[in-house]
Amino acid sequence: MNEQSATLAIAADEELEARRKKRRILMIVGAVLVLALVVFGLSRIGGNASDSPAAAGAQRAGQAARVTVIVPGASDVARTITASGSLEARRDQPVGVSGQGGRVVSVLAEPGDWVRQGQLLAQIERSVQSQEAAQIRANVAAAQADAALAKNELDRAKALEERGFVSKADIDRKQAAYDAANARVRVNQAQLGATNARIAQLDVRAPTSGLILDRNVEVGQVVSAGTPMLFRMARGGEMEMRAKLSQQDLNRVSVGMPVEVTPVGSDKVFTGTIWQVSPVIDPQNRQGEVRIAIPYDEAIRPGGFAEARISGGVTSAPLLPQSAVLADAAGNYVYIVNDNDEVERRNVTVGRVDDEGVTIAAGIDGTERVVSRAGSFLAEGRKVDPVREAAAQE
Repeated sequence: MNEQSATLAIAADEELEARRKKRRILMIVGAVLVLALVVFGLSRIGGNASDSPAAAGAQRAGQAARVTVIVPGASDVARTITASGSLEARRDQPVGVSGQGGRVVSVLAEPGDWVRQGQLLAQIERSVQSQEAAQIRANVAAAQADAALAKNELDRAKALEERGFVSKADIDRKQAAYDAANARVRVNQAQLGATNARIAQLDVRAPTSGLILDRNVEVGQVVSAGTPMLFRMARGGEMEMRAKLSQQDLNRVSVGMPVEVTPVGSDKVFTGTIWQVSPVIDPQNRQGEVRIAIPYDEAIRPGGFAEARISGGVTSAPLLPQSAVLADAAGNYVYIVNDNDEVERRNVTVGRVDDEGVTIAAGIDGTERVVSRAGSFLAEGRKVDPVREAAAQE
């Protein structure tokens, strides 16, 4: 039994050792595979940068790397200026208290309501003013009665004067009394008119026809001429977008140019028109404001944000693939290959970017050999082996 147990133990040890060897072999094979994948990936990156494994090998050997270049020439591209800005009422009208004010007894308009010019928006309590007006009307009636009495006395005196019973002096006194009575009538009537005008000012009315944007008053609130606006409205419902443009783009736009406006969060595109171009440039950011008139729509909400596309006609400029344009902290740039087949960095100004490629507004004129796929392996002054590729539009 001891010999049999020993034999079994030896067999178990041998089996365990075999499993350990197998595990070590699998680990080594796995490491080799990972290393092979890393080497393959590096070779692919080198291949993409130099366009062939042979060029990658030449690069490792210190030879010139092969790169693909493109001579873009000049293409006719649509000049489109993009901008963003806020949506506003074209004429934002505050509505407040024009008189002495008082306690609000009714509010008759809500945000989103369309109102006509002169329409009643809110009423202010007027009991005291009404009593004053009643008192002045009574004074007017009394003054008119005094004037009528003075008129009758003057007429009788004139009739008696012809018979010699009344002197000229008496006639003059009665004429003066009559004139004074008429003057008192006019004074009271003027006071009544002023009181009625003050009462009318207790009605808050729409200054023009338009859309109510905001309401800042409630029933029971005490308001006066110093109270901030009670309502805010857009005259005629007219809306606009206020976009900021660079000084360069501002020189390319003019009043009357069509603009496509898309509010943020909406898929609707509205056709607007530039109605004002700022005559000044902000010295802080070197930008100017363009105001774009937009027809009213429920999607146009003042205070919101929108994107604008201004069509500026057609211009001739180099068109590059997006892979050719790089960017860093200094801005956008491309790599070009000079007459000595050496790499040079060229800073550029990017214009329009779309599916066709990148329009270069400044920096190159289209006659340069531009590296079409500029990899991170390139550096200024490096010798390369350029292979020309046909331009997309040449």
